Amino acid sequence: MRRLMLLRHAKTENDAPGGSDQDRRLDERGRVDAAELGSWMAVHPPFPDAVKVSPAARSVQTWDIVWEKIKAAAPPPAVGHVAALYGADPVALLHVVHAAAAGDPQRLLLVGHNPGMHEAALMLTGSGNSGARAALADNLPTSGLVVLDFDIDDWRDVAFRGGRLELFVSPKLLQAGQRG
Repeated sequence: MRRLMLLRHAKTENDAPGGSDQDRRLDERGRVDAAELGSWMAVHPPFPDAVKVSPAARSVQTWDIVWEKIKAAAPPPAVGHVAALYGADPVALLHVVHAAAAGDPQRLLLVGHNPGMHEAALMLTGSGNSGARAALADNLPTSGLVVLDFDIDDWRDVAFRGGRLELFVSPKLLQAGQRG
């Protein structure tokens, strides 16, 4: 069994000071939302064994804030910045997942961007929580977390429609007292 977690970066400023999209940083709401999600994750294990983060500033900041909230409860995961996650489509994201076989974590977290993360979540889901599927159908919002389980022993066997959607959570759902 392998668990894949897809986390979209938190809310960002509209423009980066230097003008580069990769340099866009989290705004105040993004920092609050990332902390809220991290606090939720801290009391809802299991935690990721490996984390692959897009090198964009907003993704790095999102992971840093989430980790700050969960580190007291979780063993440190192997963290790597993966350039291929920036602007990745579902096929590129699947390649990143397959490459995780080299380290063979049981639970892998990817921190990246839409539209690829949302599209990948939909394409990887073959079954699972109907409430989560309905909540995820239209959008993977900023700070949204998708958790998929795969009945496999090797990350190279992850395939589209092969995952079981276990849950979908976002700051908005948490504030409403629910999760998908």
